[in-house]
Amino acid sequence: MTTMTDVPANAARDADFSAVDRAAVLAALAAVLPAHGLMHEEEDLRPYECDGLSIYRQVPLAVALPDTEAQVVEVLRICQTMGVPVVARGSGTGLSGGALPHAHGVLLSLARFNRIVTVDPRSRTATVQPGVRNLAISEAAAVHGLYYAPDPSSQIACSIGGNVAENAGGVHCLKYGLTVHNVLRVRAVTIEGDIVEFGGLGLDAPGYDVLALLHGSEGMLAVITEITVKLTPKPLLAQCVLAAFDDVIKAGDAVAAVIAAGIIPAGLEMMDQPATAAVEEFVHAGYPLDAKAILLCESDGTPEEVAEEVARVRQVLEASGATEIRVSRDEGERLVFWAGRKAAFPAAGRISADYYCMDGTIPRKRLGEMLQAIADMETRYGLRCMNVFHAGDGNLHPLILFDANVPGELERAEHFGSEILELSVALGGTVTGEHGVGVEKINQMCVQFNEAERATFFRVKAAFDPKGLLNPGKAIPTLNRCAEFGHMHVHQGQLAHPELERF
Repeated sequence: MTTMTDVPANAARDADFSAVDRAAVLAALAAVLPAHGLMHEEEDLRPYECDGLSIYRQVPLAVALPDTEAQVVEVLRICQTMGVPVVARGSGTGLSGGALPHAHGVLLSLARFNRIVTVDPRSRTATVQPGVRNLAISEAAAVHGLYYAPDPSSQIACSIGGNVAENAGGVHCLKYGLTVHNVLRVRAVTIEGDIVEFGGLGLDAPGYDVLALLHGSEGMLAVITEITVKLTPKPLLAQCVLAAFDDVIKAGDAVAAVIAAGIIPAGLEMMDQPATAAVEEFVHAGYPLDAKAILLCESDGTPEEVAEEVARVRQVLEASGATEIRVSRDEGERLVFWAGRKAAFPAAGRISADYYCMDGTIPRKRLGEMLQAIADMETRYGLRCMNVFHAGDGNLHPLILFDANVPGELERAEHFGSEILELSVALGGTVTGEHGVGVEKINQMCVQFNEAERATFFRVKAAFDPKGLLNPGKAIPTLNRCAEFGHMHVHQGQLAHPELERF
């Protein structure tokens, strides 16, 4: 059996970087970056102290904002030579603390890498820099009747580099796949400053599929500088079916019934009553507010294909106990249906001082069971929870509502979220579907994976980053960390990450 002693000590999560010479690091970086490309005053660093999760905050030693790949190479070489941690950052919309800075490290922002290099309609590809917004790719390809299929709810702001780092999904990933299924090639820089390319424009490449390994690696293996994505032809027609249910378990069971019938919709989403109420007040999507849950099920293709699939979907939903079924009458109504679902997170922000978004994944047939369990948790923790799901693939996004200014609420929200994730594993699922592990779920990785599996993860990281400098302290817990978690889990009430400032 493999043990953690097989893992190089310098790849460990809790490596000590406190001896980093701040003045020397700043001087070295200033020599390779333009004046506008290096920030080190606290007032300039504060905007980078957290990502979209925002529960944990940490000011970095410095922020590097390179303009060119050559500058990225130099920054990484300096950090490798001087033993300085590096955290790559895109738009900062992540929801697991994956882009949380290191106190003794450099925050490497790719915000200026925002150019669409080429759009090739013949090969149906686009080559872009990592700072390009997800939606901007589809906007650039629209003139050719093409679009980029993965569509996270944050697509108006999130960057494609971050999408690769977290293997982002979206409401249409059920049919069109996650980021990993829509990326052909990635160009990146290693911690030693070597430029490498993974994948290619062909259907297959010799050797190991390292491109897939890079997806979801959370900036722990290399820093991405260019990406080639697949483009998908826009369907001739898309229609969205909205179905209301008087019971959340019926709605959950209906999701499983749709897939069991052999139907793979373009999107299949679920929202419970608290979520639809919050969204309706914000977006006015026309959702039925008396429903305990609603499903959004989209079909796309030729008009004939859509008509046939919608008829089959209706039949399944009616048999599953839907109390109301609507089919979008035109493109405008379809977009309004989806606007409500995609506005769930900002809608939560309107009705609660703070919210904590989870990201577990469970088998579709257990959705109803999970919703009932979450309702029980609301009572026990004394906190409200809005539930939105990528229901078609069982990806949960419970939004736990709390107020950090009320003593004890943040701690209760953390434990609420942890219990959801651990139940996800117990039900046969995982602790994350698309948001990544970051610092948020590192304890629950101890529940998901055993010692030998974690040791293997560390060996993969060590192959790319022997000194453990790229995004240290994220995603992979050490044996010691899991031992600590076991102790905290038994005694409860301990902070998951006591070394970080919270709010």
